[in-house]
Amino acid sequence: MAVWRVLLNLSVTLLPTNGVVGIDASGFDRSHASKHHTKRTKMTIQQLKVTLLVDTESNTIIDLHVTTTRKHDSQIAPSLIKRNDTDVEILLGDKGYDDQEIRTLARENGVRPIIKHREFSSLHKTWNARLDADLYGQRSQNETVNSRLKRKYGAFVRSRHWWKQFRALVVACLTHNIDKVL
Repeated sequence: MAVWRVLLNLSVTLLPTNGVVGIDASGFDRSHASKHHTKRTKMTIQQLKVTLLVDTESNTIIDLHVTTTRKHDSQIAPSLIKRNDTDVEILLGDKGYDDQEIRTLARENGVRPIIKHREFSSLHKTWNARLDADLYGQRSQNETVNSRLKRKYGAFVRSRHWWKQFRALVVACLTHNIDKVL
């Protein structure tokens, strides 16, 4: 897996990045079966949760995290921040990443977090209103990249083994970045 991560990191160096990075997760099915078949056999399809760090200028996928568990977004983000603190200046995230520990960790690593707060009080609404709307709006690039990956490569991975599933997703991200270069 380390080799594939190195290749992804090398592909990032080929593209211009501006340091403004969005973080978002998406689900990929682990097997492809028709809905009729899954209902008839009472089969459940497990999903992979894929969290992407995407540069907003070039839509470059900087890093990814893949898990089969139901980890909350706020538990996944710290490892991505620590691994990529040199490439990230501003981190854009939706309310799923609203966690004080993420904000603190980002600031300690020299990253400015722009993450919406979940609105439990009027103070949270005020904080959200003070966010730079133009900068926060660039977070939509993550949705674009997630959608593009699923349209181009499918919303599922066919491999049965975990390491092959990870490899397939990294190769999809790698080819996404290489397509930007060409």
